[in-house]
Amino acid sequence: MHPGERILLIEDDRDIAAVVSSNLRDEGYRVEHAADGRSGLDRALRDPPDLVILDLGLPLLDGMDVCRSLRQRDPATPLLMLTARGAEADRVRGLDSGADEYVVKPFGIRELVARVKALLRRVRTDRENRPATEAAPARIVRGGLVVDPGRRMASLAGRVIDLTAKEFDLLALFAASPGRAWTRSELLERLWPGEYEGGGHTVNSHINRLRAKIEADPAHPRFIETVWGVGYRFAERRESGT
Repeated sequence: MHPGERILLIEDDRDIAAVVSSNLRDEGYRVEHAADGRSGLDRALRDPPDLVILDLGLPLLDGMDVCRSLRQRDPATPLLMLTARGAEADRVRGLDSGADEYVVKPFGIRELVARVKALLRRVRTDRENRPATEAAPARIVRGGLVVDPGRRMASLAGRVIDLTAKEFDLLALFAASPGRAWTRSELLERLWPGEYEGGGHTVNSHINRLRAKIEADPAHPRFIETVWGVGYRFAERRESGT
């Protein structure tokens, strides 16, 4: 953990907010609190934090709407969603809206802190764990799609693609090993270590969101292909048109 990282907690339950804030501060994080969706979104856009923790059931502006609006303006800031809605459809809907992680209420505070640490660690690993003398990872170019791991940016036909932190991690993993078939279990292990129940749907949801952003026809993907009975793979150079 890097001391002083700033977390914005958007939560209307003051008791929950107090417990979460206290425990995160004990870990060395700086925590800001917004008690409604509208002020939380304004804060996140005005001065982007290192991570947003977002409740779904918020006054003034629902958490799902906050998530969508934030993702439209700021696709990179990691976002962990808190929800009392435990149904699988609601969890998938939250991920489809742009959340990188979710935790279902009631939750253990130790689990929440662990997920915050893991999410922040994944976002900064490439940048901060690379030796200063090591060259930045080379850009990957496939059929008009450019993935730049060093800058954590991707573009298609010269247009920058708005990706969440987890979507970029998934795309970079695929693009770095074209032709390799990844099982859902392998993807979970790499990108969602210690994943909770329903992790397979987490993978599927992120794949669908990623395809919607990079494929001309997501129903007939050119880049991220389904390997039936196995999982997914990134098309090899000759298959993607380059």
